[in-house]
Amino acid sequence: MENTHITEDTLTGEFIIEPFVPGELGEHVMAGIEAAKRTGVTVDVGPFGTTVRGERTAVLESVAALLPAALNSGATRLTLTIETQS
Repeated sequence: MENTHITEDTLTGEFIIEPFVPGELGEHVMAGIEAAKRTGVTVDVGPFGTTVRGERTAVLESVAALLPAALNSGATRLTLTIETQS
């Protein structure tokens, strides 16, 4: 039988915070990015989305922090994708 025990693995999360502001990162986007950074994950800001990488617990904490930070700063839509990389 296969071992189904979940170990601490690496997650990658990509999020898009809208509304999109051409040529700049709006306050709502920066609030989400800064909240994620405070959790200790690696944050890569791209032209359309931001990627966070780290151990499972840290990435999940970053998502829990960035969602309210972005929404409270004016975000109207957040799109999130999580991938595992054991």
